[in-house]
Amino acid sequence: MDGEWPDRTRDVSYVGDACVVHGSGDFDLADLSAVRGRFPGRHVTLDGDVITVWPPVRQQ
Repeated sequence: MDGEWPDRTRDVSYVGDACVVHGSGDFDLADLSAVRGRFPGRHVTLDGDVITVWPPVRQQ
């Protein structure tokens, strides 16, 4: 994509405050770490070919 996303990145979309990164194949832990580095303090999960950056926790 733009060199800031993992090499396997096919598409990046946003659903509200969540960021969803779709890959052309399964991402690995290095890819997960790279995305976590772009979003410090956010919860980031890996599920095969999808990395999700969850919205920040809302304080009440």
